[in-house]
Amino acid sequence: MHSKISNTIERHNGEKVDYKRTNLYKKGEVISFSYSPFINAKTCFVKYVDGDKKLLLCPAGLKIGDSVMSGIDLPLFVGNHLLLKNLPLGTDVHNIELYPGNGGKLARSGGSSANIIAKEGLFVTLRLPSGEVRLVSKYCWATVGKVTEKKSLNAPLMKAGKNRWVGKRPHVRGVVKNPVDHPHGGGEGRSPIGRSHPVTPWGRIALGQKTRRPRRYSDSLILIRRK
Repeated sequence: MHSKISNTIERHNGEKVDYKRTNLYKKGEVISFSYSPFINAKTCFVKYVDGDKKLLLCPAGLKIGDSVMSGIDLPLFVGNHLLLKNLPLGTDVHNIELYPGNGGKLARSGGSSANIIAKEGLFVTLRLPSGEVRLVSKYCWATVGKVTEKKSLNAPLMKAGKNRWVGKRPHVRGVVKNPVDHPHGGGEGRSPIGRSHPVTPWGRIALGQKTRRPRRYSDSLILIRRK
């Protein structure tokens, strides 16, 4: 049983996911699925005809032995990487570029996908997983399909050590620390925070303060903001 699983699942050994998919018009075959502990999406290893091996996001429905490609004029198969302008309306896509040639930035987490709802001029209108509707250049690349979610996400943790394996460390409240360690610290017994507003360990306002960066060029392309 163990040997059968090891033939289809392998660890990525620190290999980075290829979000750019720059192997144009090279046929790649899915040779195995991969266990990637630091992302919540399922990944797979693809071997191209020239021997190059890449770690890619695995869309739903992709099986071992299936072929994937990147290019401009390709059939609409799950896992193929195409320009947005060549994809029909209503197509579910993931790993979408925000700027042409910059690599996939949108809809990369497990179970997520964006939907193409309109095309006009130089832009394609996408509905993102958050509910946001925005314009993206039609010369940006995207992968057909929906990202597969790890089944392990729905499984109970069972023990605290599982959180430690993925890098989540214990969190200590500020009110139980000493004043030298946190602005909320000090006092006898169950004391309140003792100031007008909760702050971070470094004194910045923690709750209610806007954290978004100043307005960017791409913000003007948002038609409907996320709820």
